[in-house]
Amino acid sequence: MGLMDYFKPVSAWSVDQVREFLKGRDPADYNLVDVRQPEEYAQVHLPGARLIPLGELTKRMAELNPGKPTIAY
Repeated sequence: MGLMDYFKPVSAWSVDQVREFLKGRDPADYNLVDVRQPEEYAQVHLPGARLIPLGELTKRMAELNPGKPTIAY
């Protein structure tokens, strides 16, 4: 599987749009990926976010379910 099997092109979403998308959804229904560095993730991150630093994303794609929407921040 390639990178685009996990990420579908979308326009950038505002914080409010992401918040609205997440509201009322079961975290098991989407992939929430924090692509920052471990030190940043340790300081603060969204509940349920999985840390996959941007430089590791290609190697770790198999950890994400391609059948679910993916939000990366």
